Amino acid sequence: MKMLFQPKTFITLFVMQSSMLFAGNGATIHWGFLVMGLFGGLSLFLYGMDKMSDGLKKVAGSQMRNILATLTQNRIVALVVGAFVTMVIQSSSATTVMLVSFVQAELMTYAQSIGIILGANIGTTVTAQLVAFKLTDYALLMITAGFAMTLFGKKDSIRHIGEALLGFGILFFGMKLMSDSMKPLRTFEPFIDLMKGLENPFFGILIGAAFTALIQSSSAFTGIVIVLAQQGLLTLDAGIPLILGANIGTCITAGLASIGTVREAKRVALAHVLFNISGVLLFIWFIPDLAALVRSLSSSSGLTGMDKLAAETPRQIANAHTIFNVGVGFIFLPFTKVLEKQVYRMLPKTEKTKGLEPATWHLDESQIGHPTVAVELARTEMSRMIKILSRMVYASIIPFTAKEESKDSVYPELSIIDGIRMRENKIDFLERKVSDYCFKISRQELTNTQAVEVFAMMSIAKDMESVGDIIDKNIIPLAGKFQNIQENFSMDGENEINDFHIRVMKQLSRLNEAFGEMHLKTAEKIITKDLKYRNLESEYRTTHLRRVQKALTESVATHEVHMELMDLLKQINVYLANIAKTITSMDLPE
Repeated sequence: MKMLFQPKTFITLFVMQSSMLFAGNGATIHWGFLVMGLFGGLSLFLYGMDKMSDGLKKVAGSQMRNILATLTQNRIVALVVGAFVTMVIQSSSATTVMLVSFVQAELMTYAQSIGIILGANIGTTVTAQLVAFKLTDYALLMITAGFAMTLFGKKDSIRHIGEALLGFGILFFGMKLMSDSMKPLRTFEPFIDLMKGLENPFFGILIGAAFTALIQSSSAFTGIVIVLAQQGLLTLDAGIPLILGANIGTCITAGLASIGTVREAKRVALAHVLFNISGVLLFIWFIPDLAALVRSLSSSSGLTGMDKLAAETPRQIANAHTIFNVGVGFIFLPFTKVLEKQVYRMLPKTEKTKGLEPATWHLDESQIGHPTVAVELARTEMSRMIKILSRMVYASIIPFTAKEESKDSVYPELSIIDGIRMRENKIDFLERKVSDYCFKISRQELTNTQAVEVFAMMSIAKDMESVGDIIDKNIIPLAGKFQNIQENFSMDGENEINDFHIRVMKQLSRLNEAFGEMHLKTAEKIITKDLKYRNLESEYRTTHLRRVQKALTESVATHEVHMELMDLLKQINVYLANIAKTITSMDLPE
């Protein structure tokens, strides 16, 4: 391996050869058409990859969520899941960004994500292997078949498969355009010499990292490298440093996604960077050995010169890419705990500060284009709303059972009343943010199930906001009225109110489980209990009126407050049952 490299000398050579590239041989090479074909083909390549990724993600549908939800601490399972998910969405960067969002949403821990990061780089090798197959001659056939399935398919699954096939065809058609545009360069000596310069590992890794960071897709850059190899313009020794650099450049996407996230999510991006850079530093010393291994696995074509390079190198680069990523994945797999501890040293835990001002914790605008992930983020934010609402309902009974002013259990600087109003402000804020987020999701191309789920969540958020309004606009003023009465509830009356309040709290606990984990049986139980609690409220109303008829002093003095408070608690119970009914309606077939 050549390690002697003078940057100034190479830069001078690069500038001289670039000048010759655009000035020399102008009579034989039509530079305008070459540039148009190259960038036009690259545009189609990137668009096709994005189209294929979208189609495959829609085919996977909510299964992506289920796969990630069933993750365990088993590092091997996590690696396999990471490889599979990346194979489906065709981007290790997208997988890592998804992990950042999921950790931000507290759907998984940073420790669970490490195994998936290891598997993500393995999954992305599938794209390189597919690109290495010479399918460009069938690109228009794939485009035709994909378009027909998209246009005439009656089922969503057929249309989504068609969309993926259409993207696959566009990808290969873009490759064909790039490949055809580069053919004149096969006889252009300055360009050939420039490509040979990439055999220097340092410069090859630098170029690979920079270009991948620019287009934010290691799969796309690997495809470009293979296109160069198909024209015999790139040797295996030059191609390997480029794909090593791509593994470093792909970290930029996760790094950008982690900006503004919680510390746990930042650890995911940092782990991705450390893993990829460590892998490159490990293999950089063995590039000649890796090249020799790959050549030994490839059958000789019997050709010579540039034709031999064009015939053999694309497959060799794809194989080197696979061997590198699989090898690094399994080498680092036993050391995930070491990596985990190292990242914790670099980003240690800090005490989480809780603010009084309303703010979203989990919504991520960058994931709007990925409905499966975005729906999960909205669901997690709404689960937080339920927890805030539970604190409001719990605190709302305290002013009726204690005449002296009480302090908020979480924020001692606030009174119970101020704490409730602060949380009502949060509920109103979150309802607006969640509804707006869900509306943006609804404008994406969704499956029938996703569309039902998104609009159901908007309805649920509105119902939760209505519960907050009942507490803030009705129960709190009623508490002020009760404080001015010189009497307390009768012992039986207070026991009945407390009992009904406890039952409402149980409904909220069931709702948290039913919504957060989509337990439909729990949602059905909420609906069943609603009817039972309505009947119980009627019984308590009757027993209270009997006490009033007996002219019991406490019951007469607190009659109006007692009746209204029980009615308001019943209204809250009705709203919770309505939310449960909405949850059961979300269980629709695809």
